[in-house]
Amino acid sequence: MSWWEATILGLIQGLTEFLPISSSAHIRVLGPLLPHGADPGAAFTAIIQLGTEAAVIVYFWKDLVRIVGAWLAALAGRHGKDRASRWGARSADARLGWWVILGSVPIVVLGVLFKSVIENGLRHLLITAAVLAVFGLLLGVVDRVRPQERGLETLTAKDAVILGFAQAAALVPGVSRSGGTITAGRWLGLTREAAARYSFLLAIPAVIASAFFELATNLGEITAPGGVGILATVIATVVAFGVGYAVIVWFLKLVTTRSFMPFVIYRVLFAAVIVALVAGGAISATA
Repeated sequence: MSWWEATILGLIQGLTEFLPISSSAHIRVLGPLLPHGADPGAAFTAIIQLGTEAAVIVYFWKDLVRIVGAWLAALAGRHGKDRASRWGARSADARLGWWVILGSVPIVVLGVLFKSVIENGLRHLLITAAVLAVFGLLLGVVDRVRPQERGLETLTAKDAVILGFAQAAALVPGVSRSGGTITAGRWLGLTREAAARYSFLLAIPAVIASAFFELATNLGEITAPGGVGILATVIATVVAFGVGYAVIVWFLKLVTTRSFMPFVIYRVLFAAVIVALVAGGAISATA
């Protein structure tokens, strides 16, 4: 893969990771259309997401320091020695730390158990197109009918589990990690901004774990003859960081005043484009 192809993929990753439109679906579709002419693969996709997650860490650095500090303080018994206090009963930030940990369990467990299916059968483009459209419409309906009445401080353990499984649905390309989590968050009555913020925070452990797991198990996929190559992967990751940071700033401002309907329409149209590309023979439905 050339440097400019890697730059384009990094740009797409940065633009789409935080929007509810599925970055993995875009990378999966765009890869075969570039001169390199192949699906970049699950390992490449997981690793360049480190760039966008680095952007989340930089943007939310003060929040993360506060949340981790409160979580450690509660765990150490500084808010009280009883179990409820250690679980954050007296600190919303400590509770949020626990809910991010709890919400990360489903995607880790399901990702390991169904790794082979996820990286092979579920990357079929017609499946991607179907879930893009279906989950896009679901986001539109939920965002329209559910009230915006809850902040992150109101989250419970039950909410964290629901949001965790919603994030895990994004193991299927086309669902969208942020889209799944935001949809579930809006169903639970979270404001658009709260749902978006939680989706960003919840993604940090999962994406970092996924990237390093892929490095440990599938590095050969990148370095093999005909693979994307380490340099291209690094370039795409760096570009994804810069673009992703800008998108975070823009998206959080957008959701305070606008609905998610433009993204719903985009998902349906993108699904139609995928079907047309596959039907016309421009790209293969399988990797």
